[in-house]
Amino acid sequence: MSTSTFRDLLFQEFLPYKHLAPAELDLLERHYLLLQRWNSTLNLTRITDLEDAVKLNYCESLFLGIKLPPGPLLVADVGSGAGFPGVPIAILRSDIAVTLLESHHRKAVFLRESSAGIPNTRVLPIRAETCPERFDWVVSRAVSERVLLSLRLAPNMAVLQAARTQSQGFLPSPWGRGIRMFHVEHSR
Repeated sequence: MSTSTFRDLLFQEFLPYKHLAPAELDLLERHYLLLQRWNSTLNLTRITDLEDAVKLNYCESLFLGIKLPPGPLLVADVGSGAGFPGVPIAILRSDIAVTLLESHHRKAVFLRESSAGIPNTRVLPIRAETCPERFDWVVSRAVSERVLLSLRLAPNMAVLQAARTQSQGFLPSPWGRGIRMFHVEHSR
């Protein structure tokens, strides 16, 4: 498989929503190649088929990025793992400062390496429950809505999970999985 296949497929798949610039494609491809290398030993994602990876890992994360409100915003990706959705969001949206929260040490090392060169990202290798900071949005694909609500890290959250029913706050994904976006008021 050539690396240009990833770039071409990603560019074409996301073109109806946004034209990805060559610099964005460079960073996304770099992340993909590192993910392929690290996944064999660290089990970062079960999605290994190229087309599924482009659609379900990258395009859904990028789609969420274009649906977040204009910045500047502080966003925490809770349980970031392989960097989804946080890394693609940071690549797409330079107006968003993305903090990748990952308590698993080796995954945090992967996140540091894979987000190097993306100036609006940082990795905090801590449990979200112990994070003293507050954000504008929390995003996740690995953590349930209930847990995210209990963290009280942000007044808004977006969860990349299939919704059982189309409910308020549900944003259908063009790739069939669904994105749930919520605005939650917390007393601070």
